Amino acid sequence: VMSSSSASALEIEIFQYIDAHQSDFIENLKEWVAVESDSVQPDLRKEVVRMMALAADRLAALGATVNLVNLGSHQLPDGQDLPLPPVILGELGKDPQNPTICFYGHVDVQPAKKEDGWNTDPYTLTEINGVYKILRNLYGRGATDNKGPVLAWINAVETFRALKLAMPVNFRFVIEGMEEAGSLGLENLLEEEKQRFFSDVDYTLISDNLWLSNKKPALTYGSRGNACFSVECGSKDLHSGTFGGIIHEPLTDLIALLDSLVDPTGRILIPGIYDSVAALTEEERKLYESIEFDLEEHKNNSGVKKFLFGSKEEILLHLWRYPSLSIHGIEGAFHEPGIKTVIPAKVIGKFSIRQVPHMDLSVVKQQVVEHLEGVFSKRNSPNKLKVSMPLGAKPWLADVNDLSYKAARRAIKTVFGKDPDFIRDGSTIPVARMFQTITQKSVMMLPIGAADDGEHSQNEKISRQNYIEGTKLFAAFFLEISKLH
Repeated sequence: VMSSSSASALEIEIFQYIDAHQSDFIENLKEWVAVESDSVQPDLRKEVVRMMALAADRLAALGATVNLVNLGSHQLPDGQDLPLPPVILGELGKDPQNPTICFYGHVDVQPAKKEDGWNTDPYTLTEINGVYKILRNLYGRGATDNKGPVLAWINAVETFRALKLAMPVNFRFVIEGMEEAGSLGLENLLEEEKQRFFSDVDYTLISDNLWLSNKKPALTYGSRGNACFSVECGSKDLHSGTFGGIIHEPLTDLIALLDSLVDPTGRILIPGIYDSVAALTEEERKLYESIEFDLEEHKNNSGVKKFLFGSKEEILLHLWRYPSLSIHGIEGAFHEPGIKTVIPAKVIGKFSIRQVPHMDLSVVKQQVVEHLEGVFSKRNSPNKLKVSMPLGAKPWLADVNDLSYKAARRAIKTVFGKDPDFIRDGSTIPVARMFQTITQKSVMMLPIGAADDGEHSQNEKISRQNYIEGTKLFAAFFLEISKLH
């Protein structure tokens, strides 16, 4: 399909309105960033609730029907009960001729303090010149993750209303305030609403990730899952002078077990682990060739001296579509400064496997357990071995030929004048998988933030250009999906 690289008269009218109202849109973002809606720290929960109310008011001002759904409370590790912030379910438009798009976003943020190394106050949106004048950056916690993109979507809807244009699509909004703390209660709510709120949803769109480069737009179509394991060896604490050399030490057993998991080239040594990994198709390999990804820039950004692979394609394949295994730590071992000649009694090794389609979590668990038990049995150790998988999240994969991806690709071409990179994410995005499983409809991730936005870190930002052009992109997407549907 040939994309129209020139905008239509209707698009030009919409884009001119967005350009003319830039400062209003930035002012809106400033108001939202000023709310310390940190869902991780219990004492700021009331700020998260206030943020949900602000977002609900904003949707109501668009003419949406807004339902703030109460999710009850959750228990903190110290036994204290804390109310969960409500989830917004919003509806705007019921035209049976139009496609219905559900937009998911979150308005809670990661913790941030000026003294953590921010150059500006994290809760005061501050505009600073970028490398180029047009790339002025808007610094503040939540600017890119995820208040900026949520507002860009709302700004786009508002533009149609302000210009008294017919809405090309029906909108559904799911906005939560616990994403940074694990989206507590969200999945149950989505399940309950499957037959009602989601009954007429055709497409779900999430804009809660970043481009792969600083300049080239991207569409995300997959993420890896994550299976976290703990492996425990143990008896009781003993003195190394009294027992060293005459017993099977738990920590020695554990280190042998951890060492058996992965080789120096990063290949996982668990038998059968690669059996279910989807074969790489020619069509998919082609997607990797045109991706804009600077290995040296990536090295410098991360402070890493050398990667395991030398080519862009190999790096991205191993980051996105092959499984990886990382060892995270050992609980129970002596780790203070100085020397303590103890033989630790019970040690727990922690590692995780980022799994990919079509690996099955229960099969992965079985393969891990069998492998570790096999290695352990050869050691003839009397220590007890216990392997568990406390956490398992599944991978997500969309079809890049879905109509929503075609529409987004055209919209990107209209707004940015270039085709997007089709990318996957090496980390885990539980919410994409959750929506796909529950709605059984296409889920697309359409990021508007650049690779250097620094989500979760100090000096988080979105550039003025990405925020404003992102608003145009969403507006163009509404028109494209209504044409294709």
